[in-house]
Amino acid sequence: QVQLVESGGGSVQAGGSLRLSCAASEYIDSSYSMGWFRQAPGKEREAVAAFYVGGGSTYYADSVKGRFTISQDNAKNTLYLQMNRLKPEDTAMYYCAADEAVVAGPIKSNRFHYWGQGTQVTVSS
Repeated sequence: QVQLVESGGGSVQAGGSLRLSCAASEYIDSSYSMGWFRQAPGKEREAVAAFYVGGGSTYYADSVKGRFTISQDNAKNTLYLQMNRLKPEDTAMYYCAADEAVVAGPIKSNRFHYWGQGTQVTVSS
């Protein structure tokens, strides 16, 4: 069973940057779909960015395209989310997730089996 631990969250002013990290307990490669989700108070958990199984395709939510970049370092078993030009509406708890079966289709939280505990990102105006 894969265990995931996020880090890198914090408080930043609008326009700033943060890099989130997600350390996996075992080797991760293209056999897993890896992704980032976020949930703001009173809102549903939404997908932010993800790699599909196979690594050939990447998903970004429209709201983060051009600002966020997902990347993966297989040697370090770590997934990253570089977040630039942050906005107050990016404020949320950010979660890392993994699954062996997401090869295509919509990136939704109910399709991912393994989850981290989350890291808080707060963007002030």
